[in-house]
Amino acid sequence: MSGDQLSVEQLDVLLTAAVAAPSMHNTQPWRFAVDGSTIDVHLDGSRALPAADPSRRAMRIAAGAATFNLRCAAARLGYWSWLGLALDPDDLLARVVLEAGVPDRKLRDLYPAIRRRHTSREPLYGAGMSQDTRIRLVRAALDEGATLTWLTDEQVDSLVDMFLDTDLRELGDWRRTAERTRWIGGDRTFDGIPSAALGPRAGAYRTAFRDLGTRPADRIRAQAVFEARPAIAVLSTEQDEPADHVTAGLALERVLLTATREGVAASFLNQPLEYDDLRRAVQRATGRPGHADMIIRFGHARPSVTTPRRPLAEFAYGGAS
Repeated sequence: MSGDQLSVEQLDVLLTAAVAAPSMHNTQPWRFAVDGSTIDVHLDGSRALPAADPSRRAMRIAAGAATFNLRCAAARLGYWSWLGLALDPDDLLARVVLEAGVPDRKLRDLYPAIRRRHTSREPLYGAGMSQDTRIRLVRAALDEGATLTWLTDEQVDSLVDMFLDTDLRELGDWRRTAERTRWIGGDRTFDGIPSAALGPRAGAYRTAFRDLGTRPADRIRAQAVFEARPAIAVLSTEQDEPADHVTAGLALERVLLTATREGVAASFLNQPLEYDDLRRAVQRATGRPGHADMIIRFGHARPSVTTPRRPLAEFAYGGAS
């Protein structure tokens, strides 16, 4: 199929899947250039978070997650796909080429989970995950060249101390507060995190939870008790170059879709990763070499409000070069 023009219907399937990927504050920081059966994934600099993500690492991770969804959708449409990473670290991050051939079965089987995956900011409930599920999530990360490390209770306790540290650092940081206010809270139709999707506030201060609310109404929403011993894993890459950030995004989405298929929800506790010294401390806490890219909380959760997405027409432009 390489070189043939994708139909409008096929592009709808591909891009709908891509934009369902998670992104920091649901900024959806990606754009897609389509040329025949080639789709280039670009960063959208207008949706950057200079206070919380000055290096744009989180943006590249989000673009990697969107790229993984593209490949799942291509497999669902019956195509084989291959990709190249970080062709231009400042803008063009990935190129996905669709070809005639036998589709990747694993990617195809993950496609239905794209629609069901969402970030749950609710308390988790029920029995913990099985060891088999944990192993499958570790293998999912390895399939994309990343490492998923499950933390012990002691390691989680040290991580909670880092959460408290970040809370204290952010108290007087008006730039971060203003940035969150722009993207979080209120009624939102196309992007950001609406108040209804923030979930309850934690009933205890020292807990593995991140309250993103900045608006007065969001700060007095209902409270709930969160799990005392959450299941937390750290996603890491061996190196820390732009291509590695995209790799982390590919691995993140494979892990999240695998978890969704297993009936497991996820949310993110990445606040320490926004500070270089704490990011290094998070990686040290895993006991492994590498660079921490995501801190993920897993468990079983009841359905919750999902975050909105922009119209597809806002994401596609031009042609691949």
